Amino acid sequence: MMGWHLERRRIFQSFLLLLAVLSLTACAESQLALHMAKQLQRAATEGPSPNAGAYKVGKPYQIKGVWYYPRENAQYDKTGIASWYGDPFHGRRTANGEIYNMNGLTAAHKTLPMPVRVRVTNLDNGRSLVLRINDRGPFVNGRIIDVSRRAAQLLGFIKQGTAKVRVTIVDRPRPAVVAKRAKTPPEQKNALPALPRGKVTAQTLAPPPGVKQSAQQDSNVGAVPVRIANAGPITLSNPVTGKIVQQPVGPSSIFIQAGAFSLAQNANRLRARLAYIGPSRIINVFIKGQEMFRVHLGPLKSVQAADNVLKQILDSGITNARIIVE
Repeated sequence: MMGWHLERRRIFQSFLLLLAVLSLTACAESQLALHMAKQLQRAATEGPSPNAGAYKVGKPYQIKGVWYYPRENAQYDKTGIASWYGDPFHGRRTANGEIYNMNGLTAAHKTLPMPVRVRVTNLDNGRSLVLRINDRGPFVNGRIIDVSRRAAQLLGFIKQGTAKVRVTIVDRPRPAVVAKRAKTPPEQKNALPALPRGKVTAQTLAPPPGVKQSAQQDSNVGAVPVRIANAGPITLSNPVTGKIVQQPVGPSSIFIQAGAFSLAQNANRLRARLAYIGPSRIINVFIKGQEMFRVHLGPLKSVQAADNVLKQILDSGITNARIIVE
């Protein structure tokens, strides 16, 4: 009898042990399932955006108390200071949902649509490169564009960190738009069909006597004339991303544009207000037939000096001041 009780006790203990093992196994499987669910959720969250690379202008946004207003600008052509960004952002999402690759030929801009191509020209060495805007920035006063590390290497300013550049928009890709079908007026529907036209043929005529035809006659069709600083007009071939173009550049200097006014007396008041900072001048230009008066401080010897002067002007309450290169 005693042996039977011992046997029953062993069977009961074995049963409890089996239940414990099954419970642990179920728990492990539950934990594994939960872990897999979290991984799948994370992959879905961090996976490629369905709109990655899609054309977008973007809504106004605020960074450090400053508002930025993205917009299309087919005439964008500005000079200023460029910087570059690399390791801390490599592999992260860009503003339009792509993955940032510091070895790619891309750049960040505060307001231009994404993606668009811009030609960035280093005004110190004449190197020019077409880059693709796919990110926002740089959010530093006095910087007009932030290029990838590879772009900075090719443009020749990776060691300096910054460079005087000219940024010109190359294209403005936009999504295809299907136009609404126009309604046909009744008179056109009832009109008689036009008479059939004969077959049109064309042939190439030889050049007039004494005139030599150049083999490269049409090679620069569609080329864009560009003027870099004081170097005179330069003709660029159709832009290709990744192709470095070496251009002659003239001397350039760094200035601070403190303001622009339609009335000369307002420009003179600002100039007098900023006299304690350094020498300045008033430049008059015509924009769409309207004469404008710009207040420039400088020239300044370096980017660091320009940053310091710009900070003084901004601290004085003049929020529209910016660095320019001429």
